[in-house]
Amino acid sequence: MQTTLLPVALVPEISLHLADARTGLFDGIQGEFRSDVAPPFWAFAWAGGQALARYVLDNPHVVAGRRVIDVATGSGIAAIAAARAGAAEVEAFDVSPEAVEAARRNAAANEVSVHARVAEATDDDNAADVVLAGDVFYTVSVAERMTTALRRAARTASVLVGDPGRGYLPERLFIRRAEYSVPVPPALEETETLVTGVWQMRSSTNKL
Repeated sequence: MQTTLLPVALVPEISLHLADARTGLFDGIQGEFRSDVAPPFWAFAWAGGQALARYVLDNPHVVAGRRVIDVATGSGIAAIAAARAGAAEVEAFDVSPEAVEAARRNAAANEVSVHARVAEATDDDNAADVVLAGDVFYTVSVAERMTTALRRAARTASVLVGDPGRGYLPERLFIRRAEYSVPVPPALEETETLVTGVWQMRSSTNKL
């Protein structure tokens, strides 16, 4: 998919290689879903990731001096924000090799150090001080897997997620820390803005 390096709407401090605003998620795979070809999630600045990045940049103490893991990183926006906010070390996980390559390219464009690799959300999560996850509650099956992984991570780490009301966020497990009106491409979301929350997973060990 063709992309252009552009500043992110809610987080103009960060620029990403993004698809054209008129491009939809399935345009890069001939307009149809195929199980053998993953949609290019990495080519878009999803609302959850934008909100999470904005929160981290506005509250650098959340990540400063800490080891951060961004799971299901996509474009790498939250990981880049953590690096810019002073994290001691930032890793970005995604199951898509294309997303990992995009995160590396975007980190380089923003002149920050992010170690991106192909991995599941469950890999090494207990080694982090802070775990970030943007827009990961978009289907029942994915939400179930992410909830399990993030609850395990929350035993020892602060877990923050960005979610624009996809419908599968288990709110009972979270405390809302912030809310943003996030500009999004109409071709992607069928609206121009999404109200998006930043949520912290409940845990007696989590203090931000």
